[in-house]
Parts: sequence; structure tokens; C-alpha cells
Amino acid sequence: MSLNYIKNFYEGCLRPPTVIGQFHTLFFGSVRMFFLGVLGFAVYGNEALHFSCDPDRRELNLFCYNQFRPITPQVFWALQMVTVLVPGAVFHLYAACKNIDQEEILERPLYTVFYIISVLLRIILEVIAFWLQSHLFGFQVHPLFMCDASALEKAFNVTKCMVPEHFEKTIFLSAMYTFTIITIILCVAEIFEILCRRLGYLNYQ
Repeated sequence: MSLNYIKNFYEGCLRPPTVIGQFHTLFFGSVRMFFLGVLGFAVYGNEALHFSCDPDRRELNLFCYNQFRPITPQVFWALQMVTVLVPGAVFHLYAACKNIDQEEILERPLYTVFYIISVLLRIILEVIAFWLQSHLFGFQVHPLFMCDASALEKAFNVTKCMVPEHFEKTIFLSAMYTFTIITIILCVAEIFEILCRRLGYLNYQ
């Protein structure tokens, strides 16, 4: 019985009841994760090692890097993707436990409402992630970072730090913003598809 639940949950996550939902799963699961996993590591993997300040001292570099990056972008985007997956995963887990077929989700009003709520939660989480990303990383990575290192040693005061590959990071940052916007658009389009198909079921009846 438990294996059947796992099978239904797996199929529900991979094949949502809407066409746009299936495209979203493909886009989210392959393109976005590949982009972050492969290119993200290439761009941000050794950032801390190449981040240098004047004077070039290890403790100063580490202190200023932690000020420059309160959270590393890879960790933030990984948390974003996992968080955005939660509402859909919870719904499909519920559907698997109740043995609800994917076709039934759009045929029964209660299941349809629950599914729409899960999509709306995805939109809200993506919007929050977009806002947090803009406050944490901005929209452009500058080549110089002015670090207030007076807490480390008064002699340092404000020191200049060089940010490696700042142009590549700006491009990657723009791409991640674009992915978030595309995901939000797909979620909105999925809600419209659900409403149109629900109207189709009602008219058919």
C-alpha cells in the first residue's frame, strides 16, 4: 500500500493535471536546476578564495566577504527552489494518500480549489524570494566593495575589496531574476488554464 502511495506521489509531482503545470515541472526541474547546479558552481564556486581586500590579509578578507555575502547565492537559490516545491509536494502527497487521480483534480471543485491554493502559494513564495534576492544581492555586482572593517581592527576603518568576475556574476544574477519571473508567469498561466478547464467541465455537464 505504501509503495502505491509513493508511486502516486511521484507521478503527481512529475505529471501535474495541467499542460502548463507539466511544462513548469520540466522548466523548473531541468533548466533551472541545471543552470544553478552547473553554471552556478562555475561562477560562484571559488568566490571566497579570490575575494581580496587592501591590505590582503586572510582575517580581513574573511570578515569583509561575510559582510559582502551574508548568505552565499548558491545556498539562497537552492533554498528558494526547495521552498517553492513544498506547496505542490504537500498537495500531491495529500492526493496520493487519498488515491486521487490527476484527472479528478480538475473535475472535483474541492480538489481544484486546493490545487489552485498550492499554485498561489508558489507565486507568493517566488515573489518573496525575488524581493529577498533584490535586497541581498541587488541587480548588479560592482567590481569594488567598500567594507567597514572597524569592528575587526580600528586601523582598517573602511577598506576596498575586489570582487572577482563581477560581470559574469551580474549576468548570472539577471538570469536568476528572469527564471523567477518566468516561473511566476507560468504559475499565473496555470491558474487561468485551470479556470478555463473548470468552465469547460461545467458547460459540458
